[in-house]
This record gives sequence, structure tokens and C-alpha cells, in this order.
Amino acid sequence: MRIEFTKMHGLGNDFVVLDARGANPGQALPAVDATFAAALADRHTGIGCDQLILLEPSDLGDFRMRIFNADGSEVEACGNATRAVGLLHGAAARIETLGGLVIATPTGGGISVEMGKPSFDWNAIPLAYAMDTHAMPVAWEELVNPIAVNVGNPHVIFFVEDPHAIDMARLGPLIETDPLFPDRVNVNVAAVTARDAITLRVWERGAGLTRACGTGACATAIGAMKRGLVDRRVTVTLPGGPLAIEWREDGGIVMTGPATESFRGSFDPAHYGLAI
Repeated sequence: MRIEFTKMHGLGNDFVVLDARGANPGQALPAVDATFAAALADRHTGIGCDQLILLEPSDLGDFRMRIFNADGSEVEACGNATRAVGLLHGAAARIETLGGLVIATPTGGGISVEMGKPSFDWNAIPLAYAMDTHAMPVAWEELVNPIAVNVGNPHVIFFVEDPHAIDMARLGPLIETDPLFPDRVNVNVAAVTARDAITLRVWERGAGLTRACGTGACATAIGAMKRGLVDRRVTVTLPGGPLAIEWREDGGIVMTGPATESFRGSFDPAHYGLAI
């Protein structure tokens, strides 16, 4: 039996989406685990993606979204994937994730996602021990005094003069796996270019350098706002393109940007050593 999938992306951050919500009653899925996710994500021997997305029924929302990085690790949140799933669903939806409920709504400018409220508590990031998360007294070579925030998943943000001058391929994994971050961390390097504009590069936990990271854009914008560097509405430009981020007065984060369906297909799980 072949399994249907949808290939999608948000600003080049790409996903394989499997729909197990019951819309395809004749389609059964094998148990989705780290091995299965990594096999499908492999760009040489699988379908290829940054994240595998699994949609399931939910008692808390309209449906549940599970997110597996390319290395097979399951994570709490993915802003770009939420926009992609919102596009696939085609209507406003309350989506259950490991990071909490998020709301995706199609708009004239793409998909808007209500990401919830950020947390700056050191044990919510989490960090290995207590410290000031607004100006962390730590450094990795030229990357110093970051701000840490959890926006459904953990981020550390460094503000620099030129994000493109930072060797993220080397420093990204070094910081991601530092013992200071027991659950690992997403690494952001950003430059504030105006009161309403930020340039950003992201090393994504479990996926590596990415063309876009929706939660990274949210975390970086919130970090810049917390430090008074920008206003409460900004455009964050990543290598894949721009995202609009707003931090509302009620504390909620709203991210707006595009999502695209690339193609649809099917695969035989037996090709990956899997059986239904």
C-alpha cells in the first residue's frame, strides 16, 4: 500500500506532510518515529525535507500537528510548518502542538499564525541553571551576551553587525549542543537595520542552517523588542524572504507570511524497511 504525502514550504523551509486525520480512510500509516522521519527527510535516499509533519485528530483543537526534524527528533513548534498546514487546511484552524495551541488563519498576505506568548524564564527555555535571559553572561567566540526566549520552542538570539559574517556552519552546532541547553537550542544571529526591520540567519535545532525559521523570526523580533531596539511590528528578512511579526499588547505573537504547496506524491513504506 502506498502512502500519500504533500510537499510544501514556507520561504524555502520545506516539509513533507502526512495527513492522518481520517480524510483518507483507505490509507494507513506506519508508526511515525525518529527512524521513519529521518528516512523520509533524507535528501538523497528519501523524499527530502527539513521537517516531517504529521497531522492527527485532536481533542483540544481542530487537529494535532506533530513535527519531526530531519534528524528524526520530535520538536514542539514550527512557525513555517504551521503556515503550510494552514494553507493545506484552507480555513482558520486551532492546531494542537507540543508547544501548545496555535491558530492559523488564511489572509490576503498569506497565513497569519497566533503563536501564543513568549517566555523568558530560564527554566522554561530551558537552561541548565538560572541566569538573566535578557543579557546572558555567556559567549561563544565573537557571539556574546545573547537573549533567550521560548516561543513554543527554545531560541537564543545574538545581535551582530553582519549576520552573514558569522560562521554559522561551525558555531551553530557548537551552541545548539552546549550543555547550557539541556534540550538543545535554535541559534539566531540578527542585525537590526531599522526600527521596523531585522535581518536574520538561523541554525535550526536538528535541521541545521535553514532558509527560513518562523519561530526564529518570532523569537528574534521579540528579543529585539524586549531590548528596545525595534517597535512592536517588524519585518524579519531571512535568506528565503520576509516575515511580518507583531507583538500585541495582550502579549500574543502574530506571524504573517506565505506558504506554498510544491507537489503531491506517494511512497511505499517498504522501500524504507517499514511495514504497515
